[in-house]
Amino acid sequence: MNDLSDVIIIGAGPAGLAAAIYTGRARLNTLILEKGIPGGQILLTDFVENYPGFPEGVTPFQLMDNFRKHAEKFGAKIVIDEVKEIRKKDKLWQLLGNRGEYLTRAVIIATGSVFRKLGLPKERELTGKGISYCATCDGAFFKDKDVGVVGGGDNALTEALFLTRYCRKVAIIFRRNRFRAEKILQERIFTNKKIKVLWDSIIQEILGKERLESIVVKNIKDNKIFKMKLDGLFIFIGMNPNSSFVNGIVDLDEGAKIKVSSSMATSQAGIYAVGDVTNTCPDQMATAVGSGVMAALSVNEYLSSL
Repeated sequence: MNDLSDVIIIGAGPAGLAAAIYTGRARLNTLILEKGIPGGQILLTDFVENYPGFPEGVTPFQLMDNFRKHAEKFGAKIVIDEVKEIRKKDKLWQLLGNRGEYLTRAVIIATGSVFRKLGLPKERELTGKGISYCATCDGAFFKDKDVGVVGGGDNALTEALFLTRYCRKVAIIFRRNRFRAEKILQERIFTNKKIKVLWDSIIQEILGKERLESIVVKNIKDNKIFKMKLDGLFIFIGMNPNSSFVNGIVDLDEGAKIKVSSSMATSQAGIYAVGDVTNTCPDQMATAVGSGVMAALSVNEYLSSL
């Protein structure tokens, strides 16, 4: 594509679509590049009940479909392509994708993050064969089965509760002696008879040939080691930012998150970043949306000053 955009937004999750609504209302020529389905990681969850304005909760698909329609109403165009590189070209930015090249005056990076892995042998080999990173996607395959959940944050507890709809037993394996998740989620975990919590525990080994068969668990306080037979293992230990394609272009912190200012500006003039990929935004949809709005306002001011 040789057309020049005022702003290109990389990623069509909550942060990127929120930014597009505001850049569209500012009458900026807005292009969104998304490598997959518009909506982002939130589409992998079952239900959203903490987004303002929906006291009864809302399905992620319905919410993000409304985000998309809202952005398109104000002129944003969505193209399916994955950006591999950003280059400076004269006073513009050139984005190189798998399917084309794109020119723009400003960029908003909203690429989010991907699920962090345990890094154990056989984890990759058995992914999709008993090991999963999405209970909403795969929970129904474990009807009346015994599964494990690794993690102690909001995502881990939310997914553990979802799995109790299908599974016979759910064991939560957590390396600490208290959860980090919201209190309301903890209350639901402790009152659910299908759930057992293994505190101060880590997985040492994953066992199985064609499919996951069992795991080896170690209690890091008393050093006791035991084998646990499982039909499924769901891993929710955090996220890694999708920032490798801008390494060397903008400054990253030690966790590979993009460093941004209060205006969501990066170290490069004309490039902004929002949502989970940045070092200032908690992994929550509401804060991602707020950062997208802030970046859009900043882009409008930046372009007006040129």
